[in-house]
Amino acid sequence: MNVRQVFEASDAEATRALYAALERRGPVGVVAMNLLRAQKASDRAKVYRGRRFVDAAYEKKAWSMAQLAAALEAAPASFFLWGWKLDPEPPPLIPWVLYLDLPTGQVSFHARARGLGPEYPREWDGARGLSAERIIAWAQSVLAQPFETLPIDHEKDTPP
Repeated sequence: MNVRQVFEASDAEATRALYAALERRGPVGVVAMNLLRAQKASDRAKVYRGRRFVDAAYEKKAWSMAQLAAALEAAPASFFLWGWKLDPEPPPLIPWVLYLDLPTGQVSFHARARGLGPEYPREWDGARGLSAERIIAWAQSVLAQPFETLPIDHEKDTPP
């Protein structure tokens, strides 16, 4: 499955299949899924015309960021360095930034309100416009990994 192709397309079925494949990778895959979802909503909000569509995209981004923060909280602490920090020069009404360090580089999202999670201990890396590339590359590498051990339903002796 090609993450870039799915990310760039508007194919709901392919997107659901990608998300399901990532979820099967365990906590890391759930983080990857929510990162892709937040990035896609963010990218779409910047190109949409019409207040209704823009507002809907930003609502989806905020929801995705909340899901991402919950997934990061649930992941083993050693998996990710992440957290929230106030932007020293925030865009109007968007003072908070969620940062996450991936093997492919730092990614970040602006938010109106601080979400669940720790303070971010580092500074912004200064790279603009690279989050999507870094997220896509990392999600593709997550898909290439063998499945994590999933919880076993002992009544069936098969993964749920």
